[in-house]
Amino acid sequence: MKFLALLFSLLCAPSLWAHGISAADKQAMLDGGYLRYIWLGATHMLTGYDHLLFIFGVIFFLTNFKDIVKFISVFTLGHCITLVFATFFKITANYFLIDAVIALSVMYKGFENIDGFKKYFDWQPPPLLTMVFAFGLIHGFGLSTRLQQLPLGEDQIAMLIRILSFNLGVEVGQIVALAAMLVVLEGLRNRPSWNKFAYAANVALIAGGIFLFNMQFHGYWHSSDPDSFPLNKDDHSHVHQDMGAEQMNSH
Repeated sequence: MKFLALLFSLLCAPSLWAHGISAADKQAMLDGGYLRYIWLGATHMLTGYDHLLFIFGVIFFLTNFKDIVKFISVFTLGHCITLVFATFFKITANYFLIDAVIALSVMYKGFENIDGFKKYFDWQPPPLLTMVFAFGLIHGFGLSTRLQQLPLGEDQIAMLIRILSFNLGVEVGQIVALAAMLVVLEGLRNRPSWNKFAYAANVALIAGGIFLFNMQFHGYWHSSDPDSFPLNKDDHSHVHQDMGAEQMNSH
């Protein structure tokens, strides 16, 4: 039982699933210049499993290059708006809750991809382009909560350049990830097993979104009320030690 509790604690560690900004990254920002922000933005996107899963869902059935550009451009516009403006004007929220909504976007796209709204609810969802833009705004807000953990300085011009540098890095990382996804999907699309793979992959997206949603709420639960978690305190504290202090220090 102790092993299972330990495994559950490790899997549920907010440091693993919230993909925040590490102390080493913060120090690197202090020691480096704007290129460090570009690099961090790119690596943050490339390791941002929730953002990547959503993008994967968006492009999954797109075969026309113009459609791909259209949907990715709308998503990019959405997350650029909130990333830049929320960071510059220091608009923030609990990042566990924001990431929980991002997890919902992954679930939504997977469910929409299997035509779940029509099949199971006889409901026509809103235009996909509109939803991709709306979720882009939320994804950008999630990125902003991370960027606001960095030492951006008080000078507004310098701060804006740092924000834009991070945003540029995010776009570079997104292009790299998108290219890899398109290569993989194109290689699978003409295979006889494509239909089975498509259904399984999108069900996996839904399951992944549910998992991430639960993990983010687990993190929020600990950051807001760590004493209420039912596991033995000694078994759990090695992973979530001083969670409340970490949450405060991250902002």
